[in-house]
Amino acid sequence: MTATEPQKVRLIPLMRRLLLEASISLLVLVLLQLSITVCEAAAGSPDVQNDSARELIRRGEYYKALEQLKEAFSLFPYNETVRKNLIAGYAAVGKKEMERKEFDAAAENFDNARKLSPDTQEYGMLRGIALFLGKNYDAAAIELEQSRQNGGDNVPLLYYLGRVYYDSGDLEKALAAWDGALEIEPGNKPIRDMVEKARRELAVESRMEKGYSSMFVISYDEGTRPDLADAVLDALESAYNRVGYDLSYYPTAHVPVILYNKKDYRSVTAGPEWSGGLYDGKVRLPIGGAKEITPVLRGVLSHEYTHVVVGELTKGNCPTWLNEGLAEVEGRKEFDPGIPELARAAKTGAFFSFTVMEKSLSSLDTKSALLAYQQSYSIVSFMISAYGWDKVRGTLVNLGTGMRFDNAIAGAFADYGLDLAAIIKEWREHMRKEYGGE
Repeated sequence: MTATEPQKVRLIPLMRRLLLEASISLLVLVLLQLSITVCEAAAGSPDVQNDSARELIRRGEYYKALEQLKEAFSLFPYNETVRKNLIAGYAAVGKKEMERKEFDAAAENFDNARKLSPDTQEYGMLRGIALFLGKNYDAAAIELEQSRQNGGDNVPLLYYLGRVYYDSGDLEKALAAWDGALEIEPGNKPIRDMVEKARRELAVESRMEKGYSSMFVISYDEGTRPDLADAVLDALESAYNRVGYDLSYYPTAHVPVILYNKKDYRSVTAGPEWSGGLYDGKVRLPIGGAKEITPVLRGVLSHEYTHVVVGELTKGNCPTWLNEGLAEVEGRKEFDPGIPELARAAKTGAFFSFTVMEKSLSSLDTKSALLAYQQSYSIVSFMISAYGWDKVRGTLVNLGTGMRFDNAIAGAFADYGLDLAAIIKEWREHMRKEYGGE
């Protein structure tokens, strides 16, 4: 299970606002600095170079403009206007890369801007944000802390610094950063919501033990046996290799895993009663008083870890049914409970709308949730068996560039001439042949 819809959505307004403000400020900076009155200068002068770059910016050709500015700077390294224009060019291109979720490239361009203007806090802060979004948490923390020393506190910096520490599992440092942000802006609801959530988690997790493997950091309730925690880590490492092989992707950042008793799990996650696990940037599992790892638990671990991979490949831009379907495919390799609810629904054609299943399933009752998960598993399993893992992975990669889902799947299946509607039609025909009915 992935995070519930409110957990996903409530942070988005702040992030959109920050990116919009960055977009406007950077674009204004570029246009102002490049809108220079062009003198009657000889060809090859800095003024002519600036004018050429300005025209490229006007046409939206940011990369060509940046190359023009870099060339101008190499020719006129002591011209202050050229230097300022190049800084603005690096920042503008970095912002465009952030929009396309090319976080590593964005971090590099913000770094280039920062090197030319080391006293400007904004570029180091933007680099830190890009590193965080690319899950390079250690580097992001260093960058944001340095930006804080250089220019003092502001709300966006403290928000993202808190996110770095939160996603790294340091709740106390996350809360310190967010409390600082709320001192500046007390009415910031997204940050206040994160503070309340982190305090609930800290009340439970502060008394937990920790364990480590090559890719996972596990926290577990004092009632959980250490040998069970070790077995969970082993199962997750196996899932890391198997899911990585299927989707040709291996995350590099450590994944936090938290084992709760059932009461604490409900308190922290507020998930539905039928939830057997949750991934919201951290894998959260209610294992209760389990004594040993079972096939069912292995299946849940594989399911939740698959969400980690899908989340990174798509950068969070994935419809729920595809995300859950892939997680079910991987989880059922460890334990397969069958699809009885779907088999019954197939006889009457009483399937869920895939449009409805693009969003969170957390509001469904137990019976409806079982059908939704089985239907998601069925169509994803059909896509894999009929067209191969490569097409499914291609869809995820397309989603990771920010594509709409219908375009992402049509692009991945282009050589078959299929779009989403055609795939759903083929799947429904497969279900009719398999189970009869309408």
